[in-house]
Amino acid sequence: MMSGSIIAGFTMPDLAAAFAKLDAFNAGDPNRVTVDGQPVPKELHYARRMTAWLDKIAPGASPALQLAARAQHIGRWSSPRSDFPMDKAGYYTWRRALYVFHADTAGRLLAEAGIEAGIISRVGELLRKENIKTDADMQTLEDVACLVFLENFYTDFSRKHDDDKVIDILRKTWKKMSPAGHAAALDLAKALPDDRLQLIQRALAA
Repeated sequence: MMSGSIIAGFTMPDLAAAFAKLDAFNAGDPNRVTVDGQPVPKELHYARRMTAWLDKIAPGASPALQLAARAQHIGRWSSPRSDFPMDKAGYYTWRRALYVFHADTAGRLLAEAGIEAGIISRVGELLRKENIKTDADMQTLEDVACLVFLENFYTDFSRKHDDDKVIDILRKTWKKMSPAGHAAALDLAKALPDDRLQLIQRALAA
């Protein structure tokens, strides 16, 4: 019999084991980001920041939401954007394919970690972005993903593209977020370089 505290029929050791399973898979990402001066697999770092932000804005989130956040980009390097036509239709086809890929990959890994079928099914719903307009957990997942982007990737990304494109992306990102997400993003933005903060202010001013 498994030991540990139980939340809604889910033992905490299972959650820890599932995180470890997902992280071990993401550790295979050949792409690296520098964290505290050390190279770290990109999607492993991303997954950990997803968990950190979820813990910050939604403490006590359900096990399924915690697992979906950790698996948000599971194995993403294996399905690059360049595998699809480089036009708008190709972009959306790529995104839809990613949702299914992430859900299927996470489902397999979570099953191997001994996670019950009902939780795996719920994780799949979240990763496939089902009921995105009406699902509160889905909205929280969107908020977390947007915050991770702003914190970790926005500055470098925005300096590689012209201001008009970045402003358009910022506006689209803002529309995806809830009022609580907006508040967290504005607080986060205070720590950004001044020119990157000003770009956000321009995007929100119109």
